Amino acid sequence: MGHERSAKVEVEAKLTVGAGFKMVDLTEVVAGAVAIAQPARELGAVYFDTADLELTRWGITLRHRTGEPGHPWMLKLPRGADQAVLARDELRFAGTVERIPEPAIDLVRAFTRGRPLIEVARLHTTRLPTLIADAHNRALVEVADDTVSFTTGDADGPGRFREVEIEAASDNRSSWAALDATVARLIDAGARSGRPLPKVVRALGQPATEPPSVVASPVSARSSTIDVVRRLAARSTIQILVNDPGVRLGEDPEAVHRYRVATRRLRSDLRTFRSALDGAPTDEMRAELRWLGGVVGPIRDLDVLGARIAAHARSLPDQDQPGATMVLARLADERRRARVHLTEALRTERYDALLEALVGWASHPPLSPGAKPRERPAAERAGRRVGRRWKQLEAAVGAGGKDPSDDEFHLIRIAAKRCRYAAEAVAPVAGKPARRFAKRVAKVQGVLGDHHDTVVAEAWLRDAAIEVPEARVAIGGLIAIEREERARLRAGWDAAWHRASRKKARAWFSRHRR
Repeated sequence: MGHERSAKVEVEAKLTVGAGFKMVDLTEVVAGAVAIAQPARELGAVYFDTADLELTRWGITLRHRTGEPGHPWMLKLPRGADQAVLARDELRFAGTVERIPEPAIDLVRAFTRGRPLIEVARLHTTRLPTLIADAHNRALVEVADDTVSFTTGDADGPGRFREVEIEAASDNRSSWAALDATVARLIDAGARSGRPLPKVVRALGQPATEPPSVVASPVSARSSTIDVVRRLAARSTIQILVNDPGVRLGEDPEAVHRYRVATRRLRSDLRTFRSALDGAPTDEMRAELRWLGGVVGPIRDLDVLGARIAAHARSLPDQDQPGATMVLARLADERRRARVHLTEALRTERYDALLEALVGWASHPPLSPGAKPRERPAAERAGRRVGRRWKQLEAAVGAGGKDPSDDEFHLIRIAAKRCRYAAEAVAPVAGKPARRFAKRVAKVQGVLGDHHDTVVAEAWLRDAAIEVPEARVAIGGLIAIEREERARLRAGWDAAWHRASRKKARAWFSRHRR
């Protein structure tokens, strides 16, 4: 994608200080630590966002900065905040301020959805840095005493503030301990701790602190069905949006996993609550989510398959390792082709339109004709909605008999997943019984999911044996491992099913099938 990613995640604390604050001596902030003053720096930064500050409100920063080494363009994607600590992924790009790098635009496309990126603020920072090193001269913490002046499009004139940033120099215990100790000493000296806001947020003020375009509001036993649907749509939409950059980067398999789960879960949730929704737009949304899941699904399947084969290959004899390497190389080539298809789909107007529709659903899902926004509490019908999914699961198990085929196990797994999602969807209004039941059904889904993985792996390996004949001995060994694992799972799935199907586990929704 033409970007240079920083070697570490940015993990920093931010403290507010007044104009008269005097920096304290940070020597021995931890045992043996030395504080070394660094040359002052003058930094200039231009920040870009949509007109309604969508990036900033999601915790994303896109800027062009001068006055420091490295590529001037930087995109910061949040990992989350914890008290006074802010953690963000940093990606750097080359280029001049006149043109935003295309890879950066691509990485925030899920949030812009066709809206232009414009200049929203200019900041000038006078930085007085201090490096804190240990007794072996290894960097622990970087402290920056920053005086910031800024201009924004809506401001009457320039503004000014001062803050101190404390950033861990490494991702290890020593740096973390030094960061905590430094923060404590600065607070003792009069600095103030608070929500860790990026500089541009302080400059832009209140509009930049507004909630993002999608918020999953909490629900309770008194909430209406539409309140629950709104929350479910928002929850999955948030998961799709925040994992979109990771899916595009292709470096974190878990981002792909979370993204795919969100598409599947929302499809299931819309089916569970279909009676409360307008049929035509609901069916259309489910179809688009099916398309999106089908685009990202092959990548996730190949990630799972690759991890599985790599783990099993380690148990093969040494003489079979070259063959295993050829198998993994074929799988990597297949994944690269799937990624091309995925990234092309994520750059289409169809995808932009789907995301825009999801954002709308998160606040205003289309109600069925005659539905009332403030109907009776959703908890009263929670058992009925889960009960329907349970009947489908029971039917699938019954159709499989005492010794289900691999295909029948697959159908049971799908039914279990839908039943679990339904129980989890109503859990916020139905309470602990629904959560306990969902966990038991999840165990069934997990066992049968592992079983399905063995079936998929064996089928893929058989195809590989045709295309890579010189690896057939290694492939035979890998297939034997998959069959052994499948036999173990077949022998053990009854226990998970028995636990989920106990009358006591189902009593909560059996009483409320109204």
